[in-house]
Formats: sequence, C-alpha cells, structure tokens
Amino acid sequence: MTATSANSNNTSLALARELLKRPSITPHDEGCQALIAARLEAVGFTIEHMRFGDVDNLWARLGTSGPVLAFAGHTDVVPTGAVSDWSHDPWGATVVDGTLFGRGSADMKGSVAAMVTACERLASENTDSWNGSLAVLLTSDEEGPARDGTKRVVNALTQRGECIDYCLLGEPSSTQQLGDVMRVGRRGSLGARVQIHGTQGHVAYPDLADNPIHRAARFVNELIAIEWDQGDAHFPPTSLQVSNLNAGTGATNVIPGTAVVEFNLRYSPATPADVIQTRVEALIEQHQLKVEIEWLDSARPFLTGKGVLVDTLREVIKEQTGLDVEANTAGGTSDGRFIVPSGAQLVEFGPINASIHAIDEHIDCEDLHSLSSIYETVARRILTLKEH
Repeated sequence: MTATSANSNNTSLALARELLKRPSITPHDEGCQALIAARLEAVGFTIEHMRFGDVDNLWARLGTSGPVLAFAGHTDVVPTGAVSDWSHDPWGATVVDGTLFGRGSADMKGSVAAMVTACERLASENTDSWNGSLAVLLTSDEEGPARDGTKRVVNALTQRGECIDYCLLGEPSSTQQLGDVMRVGRRGSLGARVQIHGTQGHVAYPDLADNPIHRAARFVNELIAIEWDQGDAHFPPTSLQVSNLNAGTGATNVIPGTAVVEFNLRYSPATPADVIQTRVEALIEQHQLKVEIEWLDSARPFLTGKGVLVDTLREVIKEQTGLDVEANTAGGTSDGRFIVPSGAQLVEFGPINASIHAIDEHIDCEDLHSLSSIYETVARRILTLKEH
C-alpha cells in the first residue's frame, strides 16, 4: 500500500484533508469554521459567527427569501484514543489506496467538505432562478454537551423570525455502501441516575445493616426485563441499558450505605418519556427503595415522513448510486432534535458509519465526490421548485 499526502483534484477531498489536520476536539473548532466561512463568503454567502460560551457556531446564508434549505453538521470530533494504535497519524489526513484516514473523516468532516463544495458549485449558477435560499449551519458542540451549539443557534434564528424549512444533516448514515440508508428520524434519549440508600455496617453483622447493592440488584434485574413496547412501522422498540453501577467504601468488609445505578433508554413514541418515568418510579416503590432520582430527557423522538425532502433525496440517490435507499430511525441522537421542532423537514444522510469514533476512522475518497454531487443535486431540485 502506498500512502500519500499530495493534494487531490477532488475538491471535496482537498477540503476534507484541510479540516482533518485541525485537532478540533469538542468544543474546540481550531479554525475549521473560519476556513469554511472564507470559502462561502467568497461565493456570495452572508456569514454570521455565533459564539456561545466556548462553542463556535457558523450560520451562512445565500439569498433572503424562503423557503430555506440548510446543510447542517459539526466541525468538532471525539478524542483519538491511543495514537499509537492508529495505522496513520489521526491528524495527518493520510490517503492510502483511495481511502482517507483521520479522526472526523466519517463523522463528519467528510460530509462538511462535501456540503461546502456543493454550495460553491451551486452559488456559481444563476441563483436568481431559485425559489428560496441556501444555508449552512455548523457547530463545534455536537459531540459534547450540545448546549451551546445547534440548539442555541436555532433558538436565536427563531427569535428573529428566521427558520429552516428543509435540512440535510450530514451524519454518517450509510452502513455497507454510500446511499443504502438515510435517517428520517431518531428515537428519544432518557437517562436516569438513581441513588439507593441503605444502612452501612460490618459484613459480619448483615442484620444490623441494609445492603443497597443487594436492593439495587433486585431492582435492576426486574428493570432490564421490562418490554417497553414493540416499536412501530417507523421506530425500533424502546431499549434500556444500564451504563453504570457504583457502590463501595474501598474496604471488602464494609457494607456500603449507598449504591448508584445509571441507565439510559432510547425510546420510541410508543412509550413517551412520562410513561417510562411513571413505570420506573412505580418499580422503585414496589421494591420499597429509599432513593434520590435524577432524570435527563435529552432528546425527544422525531420523524420526517414522506415529503419534498425525503422524496427528492430518494430519487437522487437512486439516480446516482442505483440503490433503493432504506429510510429508518436507528442509531443514537443527533442535532436534528434541535432543528425539527421549528417545523423543518430533516433527513440525515452521509457516508459509511462503520469506523466512526473508532481507531483508524476513514472514508472512501470516491464517496466524498459522490456525496457532494448528491447534496448538490438535491439542493438544486428543491430550490428550483416552483411551489413548495
């Protein structure tokens, strides 16, 4: 195999490599958005940098009329893990036999590069024929708390009467080959931290203590056995995973006084968050547990049904890849949860997701070109519709 650092004639690849060389671990952007803003401004976009706290956000728009079609994504990435485990420098943007390696290549600097180059080509056309505007929304806070990123930008836009009507979010949705899957929604995410109180004591005198670990074990055993629902035509079933069980004093001969259980549910609309909370709290009461419980409903489920965006993307994928794309709502959460409530039709579509967050994250260089072409064609078709 031959590794190279030479620039490619593929502009999406060249931009992706520039972005990958910047170690933009959440919430740091490391100049990615400034680079993108300069390119978009050069082709006529109005640029607005929106910084909240430690988070950089970019809102770029070409046109003033509605409806607005926005490409959305993030410039932040997760940490690399042990650099010594990588076959290539995670910040080196190395190309080997048509594959681009680097942290963020698939999630999602590759998609961002494809979006930007698609926008550049679109902006070179006669935009006077458009029925609407083209926009780009980027944040450096998607992989982290997601408090000062897309959520804050959408709120700010809404307050001044600006909204997104169609949104292509570049999350890596494909599984086996580019174009086989698009996400038309996501399940909700509900987390809980349950602190169970007992009575500390000596392990030799259990009758004088109340072991919260034992109580937690019985509670968790019943909790994980619950079948919440069977999903529906659009959503997989609600699932629960215990993510942490913590107790102990550091000594093996001491029964601890407290135990903490943390779990998360990815829930479908078939079982709303309030129903889940009520059932869990009833189970706690049934087991006569003394607890303090904290809930975090960080994402509500959403679904974009058949419509202009879904139908257009489906048609373009078929034309350019030959694939009949599967539309599903699998996977984790995304920033789509902050954009959809304002009324946008939103679809997530991006490269193969097999290597995201992993050692040797990578993307096929040809997929970058194909992805950019799909984004460009979808945007052009929607923006030139006579009626929406």
